[in-house]
Amino acid sequence: MRGSIVLVLALFGAVPAVAADPILGSWRNAAGWRAVVRPCSGQLCITLRSGPHAGTRIGNVTASGDGRYSGTVVDPATGRAYRGWATLSGRTVQLTGCLAGTAACRTETWTRR
Repeated sequence: MRGSIVLVLALFGAVPAVAADPILGSWRNAAGWRAVVRPCSGQLCITLRSGPHAGTRIGNVTASGDGRYSGTVVDPATGRAYRGWATLSGRTVQLTGCLAGTAACRTETWTRR
């Protein structure tokens, strides 16, 4: 029994700082689509929970510090991945994706649910 308790404590102690990251949780875009940000494989994964592409992962980011995140964002309509980042400010997060090697970028603002 004692070995089980030690193992559980070791596992919870091994959870990375991402477990308390302020970007975690539910978000909603201007169209009303809901997304959830959760830890996955050492990153933060953004998955749509509503709208025509519900269930689609639309991003993988890692914390860069000061409410900033970088990684990949995906256009759920095309499946095309873009270099992207997210910036958290209070109850909003701005998700930006850019075509590689260009200045063609698009930003969406999501609000905490």
